Amino acid sequence: MSPREIDEAGSATSVLASGVAYLQPEDAVLEAMFEGWAAQQRSRRLAATTVENRAHVVRRFVDFTNDYPWRWAPADAEAWTSSLVEAGMAHSTIRNYQAAIATFLGYACDTRYGWSAICSERFGEAPAQVFHEWNSAIHKLDSEGRPENRPLTRGELQDLFDYADERVADAERLGRKGWLAAFRDAVLLKTTYAFGLRRREVAMLELADFGKNPRAPEFGPYGVCSVRYGKAAKGSPPRQRSVLTVMGWSAATLTEWVEHIRPAYGAGAGTTLWPTERGGRISVTAVNARFASYRDALGFDPVLSPHCLRYSYITHLLEDGFDQLFVQSQVGHRWGSSTAGYTKVGSDFLQAALARALRPALGETH
Repeated sequence: MSPREIDEAGSATSVLASGVAYLQPEDAVLEAMFEGWAAQQRSRRLAATTVENRAHVVRRFVDFTNDYPWRWAPADAEAWTSSLVEAGMAHSTIRNYQAAIATFLGYACDTRYGWSAICSERFGEAPAQVFHEWNSAIHKLDSEGRPENRPLTRGELQDLFDYADERVADAERLGRKGWLAAFRDAVLLKTTYAFGLRRREVAMLELADFGKNPRAPEFGPYGVCSVRYGKAAKGSPPRQRSVLTVMGWSAATLTEWVEHIRPAYGAGAGTTLWPTERGGRISVTAVNARFASYRDALGFDPVLSPHCLRYSYITHLLEDGFDQLFVQSQVGHRWGSSTAGYTKVGSDFLQAALARALRPALGETH
């Protein structure tokens, strides 16, 4: 079958005009490849952000090699990977970057889309896969997070929350306008921990995302948190889950925020749980910045990020005796091994577990 007979979504003939003499044919074909690849991915119902992020990675590789896909070789892939390693990128990030390039080349090399024939005809060379099993990072673990990431100790967590509350008190005492934003961010950080949320999950919360839990009426209208923007599988919509309230103080904190403090933002606040002064919603970048500011002021390790609050939630629930399957459901992990990968229980918990295990052997009953 010739390229002109192909009618696949994203095929060369669907995006590249025939019979046109381009002033810069290489650039024209490259851009047509990107256009066709995007169309092919959209036809697979992949999310727009997935399509855009993949294209961004491939363009970075184009810039690194200063060459076109039909001239790439495995040596280019290995040199690029080496540069990523030297830049300190995480294993999972490098693996995802490599996968984006391999996916692009898988599309470009597929004869159903006609790019091999087009490139051979116009440039005398055809695209070839440059990432193989022998030069690609592999997915070895269920969790590939950086080992520096860890849960906060209970003492560190209390220090963080106390410091956030002090910023509100200081701003109020000095009559500063920023007290409202400081109050919002203090509650946001506490909510992130209290429900084991990721940054985007907490930033996207709406007022309507909380409801009553009939089995725990003591929490009032904050017994359940509906997470609608959970981490999605590649190309899939965000996962949704319900997180049950397990920390009574979090319901009281949310009640104070929603009923007594948040109304100060006025009618322009809309329905978002964390409004800004301009009537928008707080961004993930703003969450990162606020946490980093407090972290640095307290002298915590600079590698810590807001994600350590999720680590802390998982660890502290398990230390407190919650069933691992319950914790797994709460945080939205598909596999128990993922939850276990987040768990770094403290020495006190380990010592208590050891003592319980040794009691029968030592003949103790209590």
